[in-house]
Amino acid sequence: MHYICRSSSKKLLTMLITVLLLAASCRHEGIKETSVSPGATGARAHEGALKKVRLYPYWVPTCQFAGYYVGKEKGIFKKHGIDLEIMEYKPFVTTNDIIKQKQADFAILWLVNAIQLRSSGINIVNIAQFSTRSSLMLLAKKSSGIKKIQDLNGKRAGIWDGYDLQPRALFARYNLDVNIVPIGSTNNLFLQGGVDVTNANWFDEYHAIMNSGYNENELVKFFFADYGLNLLEDGLYCLEDKLKEDPVTCVEFVKASMESWVYALNNPDTSVAVVIRTLRNMNKAANRSHQEWMIERYRDLYLPEGKTTLNTVLSEADYLSNARILLQSKQISSIPPFAEFYMPYTGLLHKSSQK
Repeated sequence: MHYICRSSSKKLLTMLITVLLLAASCRHEGIKETSVSPGATGARAHEGALKKVRLYPYWVPTCQFAGYYVGKEKGIFKKHGIDLEIMEYKPFVTTNDIIKQKQADFAILWLVNAIQLRSSGINIVNIAQFSTRSSLMLLAKKSSGIKKIQDLNGKRAGIWDGYDLQPRALFARYNLDVNIVPIGSTNNLFLQGGVDVTNANWFDEYHAIMNSGYNENELVKFFFADYGLNLLEDGLYCLEDKLKEDPVTCVEFVKASMESWVYALNNPDTSVAVVIRTLRNMNKAANRSHQEWMIERYRDLYLPEGKTTLNTVLSEADYLSNARILLQSKQISSIPPFAEFYMPYTGLLHKSSQK
């Protein structure tokens, strides 16, 4: 199961991913990576009334959102003065619908989706960028004879309906003639040989395909990030006016999210237990082995190579790289200014301390 609902729409703007409402307006020059120590308790216990905050995940509960579920259960968000409600994912509800109805406060979005929203006139801003490497890949069986990217020429590729931006950009970059076959939330066509290659997330579909009977050495992975198409995934977003109205809550939400994620990644058994319990309480299928794989891959993505600090910085180079792909594919008509799009929470810390 994918972490973003597969829409029949061909536009990324209608990708069923997430929501928002809170944003920032501040300078970002010289912002450096911000850290939280593993297992750190972070802020002092909050005194006074808690601020009600709503977060809308872009998929059902899984360990890809473990930080938020664990932080809520362990009281980390309350310690930062936040009464967090994690809204239940609703199929066939677009991001635009959620925003217009003002049903949520914060959003977890892919960078390209947020750029599209900003370009369409919705004043969304990035206040923290946890993801620095795309987990998306194209996957082939070694038995197909595919060994290198050029071997995809003339092949059939199963691509999630509405998610063909990265694959098309890759095929164009290498002058490949690939027959794209739209697929939904299933690996069946790939497993049954109906397509030669399929797209997959490292933390999700890749593991599901291995669970279907394939060993890692029988599969060939082509990570988009390795071919100059590093479309960044989860960042924290909010709307500009809301951040101006309540910068303190924005700051504390990011700090609580960071602390919660570091705790979750350093306590994987707890994370899996919390997510499994959440799924079962919602009468949804829960696969412990799959969630264990997922939390470990998120540790690889968020705390790679033994790092103990969580990235929060969106670099201008990454922003422009993602935006140019959208521009070249005519998904946007112009690139929103980086200084208006990226307003890191660190720039609001002095405002928070004055409250």
